[in-house]
Amino acid sequence: MKVQCEKRIALRWRVVQRFLVDMEKANSDQPESRITRKSYDCHASLSTHHPSRITLMMVAGEASGDKHGAALARALRRLYPETEFEIFGAGGDEMREAGVETLVDARDVAIIGFIEIARALGRLYRAFRSLIAEARERRPDAVVVIDWPDFNLRVARRMRLDGFKVVYYISPQVWAWKRHRIRRIRRDVDRMLVILPFEEEFYRKHSVEVEYVGHPLAQAVRATATRDQFARRHTLDPSRPMIALLPGSRKKEIHYHLPAMLDAARRLSSAQVEIRVGGSTPFHQLPGLEPEIPNRKSKISASQFLIPLASTIERSQVESEIGEAKSAGALDITIVERDLYDALCHAEFAVVASGTATVETALSGTPMVIIYRGSELNWRLIRPLIHLDTFGMVNLIAGRRVVPELIQHDVTGEKIAREVLAILSDPARLSRMREDLAYIHERLDAAGDGGPERAARAVMRLIGG
Repeated sequence: MKVQCEKRIALRWRVVQRFLVDMEKANSDQPESRITRKSYDCHASLSTHHPSRITLMMVAGEASGDKHGAALARALRRLYPETEFEIFGAGGDEMREAGVETLVDARDVAIIGFIEIARALGRLYRAFRSLIAEARERRPDAVVVIDWPDFNLRVARRMRLDGFKVVYYISPQVWAWKRHRIRRIRRDVDRMLVILPFEEEFYRKHSVEVEYVGHPLAQAVRATATRDQFARRHTLDPSRPMIALLPGSRKKEIHYHLPAMLDAARRLSSAQVEIRVGGSTPFHQLPGLEPEIPNRKSKISASQFLIPLASTIERSQVESEIGEAKSAGALDITIVERDLYDALCHAEFAVVASGTATVETALSGTPMVIIYRGSELNWRLIRPLIHLDTFGMVNLIAGRRVVPELIQHDVTGEKIAREVLAILSDPARLSRMREDLAYIHERLDAAGDGGPERAARAVMRLIGG
């Protein structure tokens, strides 16, 4: 039985590898001489383009990339009002609201894990071919790929061969794992726009054209409503503790993270530890917002649990998991849509899946525990490729572990609840974590003006705008 299972795993892995090779070769039936000529013609046209109109292809396949892409599109139009921008590509709701024509919906391609990719080969391949065909038809002045390296590095390769200028915004974590990707980035990307302070030096050491543009969230994460206003908006009690649960932005992340988070919530609902409610001020908030309730204490058992819904996740999937959890015991859970930053800023604590959400939580000043769990196969395949002993972005930015991490087999309701209670019941530790988060905020905000604005200027410089 074990041998048969290992054979199936090996077969699926070979299918994934074959898919990745096919994507590299997709639509590459032209002789190299023709590609070289097209590259020359394309760059010649870019150097003489009329600045009143610019066409960009922007490719994002995850909730965080959708957010960053939308901010970049808005920054371009805000900084260059005299220019008409035509932006198309892949993205989600936020990019569409920012005026980006999304030929590929991020919900359809937000996939992680080798087995999951194997099951979605056809969908990913169609998305890839659709984007390449559209780029060849519209001839964008530049292609901006955002994070999502498994897909975007192949888009960058194809676009580079076709002669387009390629900007990579939001670097893959090559400094943490899969360092062999640096060679591909150096070959296929005209300019890396990085958002973490240490990334610029890392890429320069590897002879990659790079520019540090500051973190796009440094000045974006802020409270826009008072605690009372936020509570009324979502039918919450502002005098009771709020604990945010952020399970991720992909369907599989919800599958692996949310049940453990809900089990932890159930355990916390019976804990008798006292915690402070309200009274803390978010690092950023709109002028005129002042706390409307006094700083007071409450039992953690009175907590309300908030689940901010990522734009790439269907509400029904989360509701299904909540329904199963409630059948095992009463839980006070509220799904919060399109109000992430107020939810984080007014939460007393958060349990957060590893990823961009950990940075957003840190920038809100909210203490947290970071978790990450995937399929056993993915874990066995990926673990040997990781070069660091910590995986939380917040800890990587700080240069040390300031927030506890639970990974893979440690992601259980019991262990999550134990970590939360250990922090909330230790005022000195809680205060120290808030100070560390303030340091992270200061470090990410050191670049000055917002990351999207600096990224927009860098894109325009590259294309000669």
